[in-house]
Amino acid sequence: MQCLANTRILICLLGYLTLTFCGKTYGQSTAVSESLKKISQEDGRLNAVIALNTEAEQQAKEIENGTPTLLAARPILVKDNIDVVGLPTTAGSLALKDNVAIVDAPIISSLKKHGAVILGKSNLSEWANFRSEKSSSGWSAIGGQTVNPHDEDRSPCGSSSGSAVAVAAGYVDIAIGTETNGSIVCPASINGIVGFKPTHGLLSNDGIVPLASSQDTAGPMASSIELASVTLSAMMLDSSSDDKRQIIEGLQNLGSGPALNKLRIGVVANTLGYDIRRDQILESAVARLRQAGVGYLESIELTPPAGFWEDNYKLLQYEFKRDLNQYFKSRRASVSNLTLGSLIEFNQDNAAQELRYFDQGIFEKAQSLELSESEYQRIKDEGHKVTREQGLDAVFDEHELDAVIGITVGPAWKIDLVNGDAFFGPFMSSYPAIGGHPHITVPGGKIADLPVGISFVGKRNQDDVLAQIVYRYSLLENNND
Repeated sequence: MQCLANTRILICLLGYLTLTFCGKTYGQSTAVSESLKKISQEDGRLNAVIALNTEAEQQAKEIENGTPTLLAARPILVKDNIDVVGLPTTAGSLALKDNVAIVDAPIISSLKKHGAVILGKSNLSEWANFRSEKSSSGWSAIGGQTVNPHDEDRSPCGSSSGSAVAVAAGYVDIAIGTETNGSIVCPASINGIVGFKPTHGLLSNDGIVPLASSQDTAGPMASSIELASVTLSAMMLDSSSDDKRQIIEGLQNLGSGPALNKLRIGVVANTLGYDIRRDQILESAVARLRQAGVGYLESIELTPPAGFWEDNYKLLQYEFKRDLNQYFKSRRASVSNLTLGSLIEFNQDNAAQELRYFDQGIFEKAQSLELSESEYQRIKDEGHKVTREQGLDAVFDEHELDAVIGITVGPAWKIDLVNGDAFFGPFMSSYPAIGGHPHITVPGGKIADLPVGISFVGKRNQDDVLAQIVYRYSLLENNND
């Protein structure tokens, strides 16, 4: 018997059984046992996992012996800002170390209903990377610094860093992350996996530590578009409406979508021109699509008006303070008296651990922000206008496009606990994050052996259509290999 000591959980690696998923047998031991073994052997280096579920193997046995399910005892790691019964939901902060969930977040209940085994919690950038403008992605006071498995001196990006690294390192094939702007797609791209940020509002945000409700969403991170899509379908709770039923069915039947030669796709020129190596990765993807008969529109420009990003930053600060204070009020006694103001004091009182590498400047800005409700609403409406009616929706309608593509983000930068993150070049996350559009990133190529992702962005509430397009593209990629 070999045991793994984690921050708060001790789990022993025992037992063997057989797991079948979509006709594929995983041999003598369960996928759960194999995942736990790999974490025990490798996570001392990568630091992607915060806590493990001590009942995971027993739960896998019960699922396997029961009625066949969609996810068939698949082990899944969950970002540590999402409620899972019996585990703390810490957002990486020592202030929430005793915030043990007594009810699953709805998306977790739905995953369990479909047979998923929640293996445990993955590390994240503390407070979803919204505490300091000098933060290091993947660092939290609870979990320490997660590192990139392709180069352990480099960043995993954030804030869903542990989830991405866990998939990239082969601990699990599926993990759950959350995104406000880039926190699923950036770590997925930089770690060389698939990230699926769904249409805003498609999934419930209940039971998730908030950042900003007008942009927050959970989403799957996986080793393939097929697994990401079926997981998203399993996370959806309300299948009573025709629209949601159609999305669920489409996500579970990716081959039912239109042929590539029936599609029109635009290229976001904003992501080009920074680095010829990035440009070549995108140009190769476009060439494969064109060869497959995709209608192609060059040089889509998405350029917001002056002051747009400053206003959006104010919106995030406003919603963060409002939403976080409301979240605390809804929790158990151990954290129900917390507020953003008391968190700032907590960090000051525990500076040796919480502030050892970087400050809490964003917290302080959010706490002191003076913004009227009417001004907040104006900024929110303007954000949707720019990214929807004057942005992505306008591009889709005017040019009759089914999707747009671009470079998700550049390769991973060096971890720097003094100066913080150092993004290089333009990225694709902001317009779909603010506009609420579905956004999928898939591996596109490498620069100096570091992964770079290709982004596909689609129409709101057509997540199934976008997934079908990406699936067709992935077949081209596989044939090319």
